[in-house]
Amino acid sequence: MTNVQSPKDESNHPPLNDGLLQDSAAAQPPFVDEHDFNIRLADNESYDGLTFEVIEAEVAEGQRVVSRGVYLAPNLITTLSLLSGFYSILASTQGEFYKASLAIFLSAILDGADGRVARMLNAQSPFGEQYDSLADMLAFGVAPAILVYSFALQPLGRIGLGCAFVFTACAAFRLARFNVQVGIVDKKYFVGLASPLAAILVTAAVMVAVDHNEWIGQYDTAVMFLFAAWVVICGLLMVSNVKYYSFKEFDKKKVPFVVLIIGVLVMSIVLYDIPVGILAIGIIYALSGIVTTIKAKANF
Repeated sequence: MTNVQSPKDESNHPPLNDGLLQDSAAAQPPFVDEHDFNIRLADNESYDGLTFEVIEAEVAEGQRVVSRGVYLAPNLITTLSLLSGFYSILASTQGEFYKASLAIFLSAILDGADGRVARMLNAQSPFGEQYDSLADMLAFGVAPAILVYSFALQPLGRIGLGCAFVFTACAAFRLARFNVQVGIVDKKYFVGLASPLAAILVTAAVMVAVDHNEWIGQYDTAVMFLFAAWVVICGLLMVSNVKYYSFKEFDKKKVPFVVLIIGVLVMSIVLYDIPVGILAIGIIYALSGIVTTIKAKANF
């Protein structure tokens, strides 16, 4: 008996027509059902393993649409941030701790720039958001942990390894939580210390130790355990529910003129010893969230 292959049921899942996927996301018809959307993507003839393409769902004018391609400018900046984090890892393994620290600082600057460029150009996309999180994981989760482990924690053996891993794991938790809470929490605040700021706290501490090795080197054992505690504290602050002001709306409103003068004075102090100044500002910022949370609990 001849086996007859049953035709594909096109009543439930009609194939995409040739004009469905176009460069303009606003021209695409919306998809409401998630299951139907995924099947339509799989059935699309141009979406196979022989091409290099990104097809994603976006929201345009309140409707869910399909778009193809990526935005070049913000994703290139994210790639540079990823490269800086990768270079930091290589520099740390070769004992170039100062260069590794500078690379992490560069990643932090680029991480702040890619989001602003995306918003300025109206070039935000789901691909860009996920790519940015993966780059942040390397630059602010893995690179600082390898830096501090190579610099101070390696002699502690498994204890040092565990402390460095705590920081990396907490960075992953922090980024995952941030992704699922987009649009839910208030944009004025970070829930938990942001991963770039935690990385800067760890990195600045390493730079201070390198710059002032003449007196820090006298207390090697104490410094190792201090770094072990410091990296764990920074990691736990990332996954805490302590609220930190995000400064995302700070540049959109006017402030008293005296704030500008204070800013100039702070910059002048930081320039005297940049690593120490950055570390001091970072510690003050980290403590500000804790103090604010304690006051809020007390008043409640």
